[in-house]
Amino acid sequence: MSSSEKTENGCTTDGPQVSNGHVTDSTVAHSPSMPWFGMDIGGTLVKLVYFEPTDIAPEEENVSSSEVETLHNIQKYLTSNNAYGETGHRDIHLQMSSVPMGNRVGTLHFIRFPTSEMEQFLQLAKSKGFASLSSTICATGGGAYKFEKDFLRVVHLNLHKSDELECLIGGLLYIEEINPTEVYYWENPTDENTCVKKTYNFKDPYPFLLVNIGSGVSILAVYGPNNFKRVTGTSLGGGTFLGLCCLLTGCQSYEEAIALAAAGDSTKVDKKVRDIYGGDYDRFGLDGNIVASSFGQMNLPDRRAEVSKADLARATLVTITNNIGSITRMCALNEKIERVVFVGNFLRVNTLSMKQLAYAMDFWSNGALKALFLEHEGYFGAVGCLLRLVHIQPTCLPPKEHDS
Repeated sequence: MSSSEKTENGCTTDGPQVSNGHVTDSTVAHSPSMPWFGMDIGGTLVKLVYFEPTDIAPEEENVSSSEVETLHNIQKYLTSNNAYGETGHRDIHLQMSSVPMGNRVGTLHFIRFPTSEMEQFLQLAKSKGFASLSSTICATGGGAYKFEKDFLRVVHLNLHKSDELECLIGGLLYIEEINPTEVYYWENPTDENTCVKKTYNFKDPYPFLLVNIGSGVSILAVYGPNNFKRVTGTSLGGGTFLGLCCLLTGCQSYEEAIALAAAGDSTKVDKKVRDIYGGDYDRFGLDGNIVASSFGQMNLPDRRAEVSKADLARATLVTITNNIGSITRMCALNEKIERVVFVGNFLRVNTLSMKQLAYAMDFWSNGALKALFLEHEGYFGAVGCLLRLVHIQPTCLPPKEHDS
């Protein structure tokens, strides 16, 4: 870890420097040893962020040692592959270049694999020599505690554990700071002909509600970079959607479940207001097409005989998404917050839920609530861990200049 002194607001006052695009000797001396990783070990997915330095000085390249060779082998393996085995994937479309981190400059790579494959990951890390270069890795999420002994047993690595909600917010603020198109919203989300994805100006974000949809859901009220609270959560999240889809349809992966849902019709499964009232419920402004009872038609044998696996997957997605939207709206009302930021791997390849959440927030609040989304939806906790490793404080970044 860096021993750089810090000012009262946490900014580094000394330490490594970059000159003319190259690292000076002080950088090599004071930076944490490479490789730099941040891990968010969730209940369903492990998110791994790897920082690949691109500002290596010529003298570093010419050093001949087994450590340098191992580092280069790790770097080559991670950056030259898009997939690792059958379940590990590098999200190339999220890759970020020329990223400043710890007074170094490099590329951020974003990698994910199922938490159930942790043993295979550890064996891979052992075979590639990860442990020979570092004795500690920064990690967050429940798995940082669950798998701590396994890391030590297999690869002799200690896990430096960080609070997952602090890492989530820190990573989000950092990525948004360096990527001006990170935050976006959906305009006309329910109209396929006019629906447009638009960048959102996040210049003055506070306060905002942060809804992290992973295996379960946590909802945070964020009032400043280091001022937030957990408002509530729900156990019905992305893990629920996948688990129910596997039971109901026999699908084998999240991608397969989403593809099924995209082809399905939830109205064949759900009971709507019109099925109960014969139309709208005018007194309370409830449109006849609003879901009154999720899966409410499935008690009827003839209706069960008519539905497809795709219909069941779509109804499951709608059920989970509606529940999250309802809880989020109540939290926003209670906290008197008008901006809602949705993140988490449930939203990966899942524009159906994003557009439904966008519509629900706007409709039920009469336009008062804005649903916002982010490009690197599920990786902010891992990024926050990486920042902890190199001792970066997101609030120390220069003031951002957004176009009006």
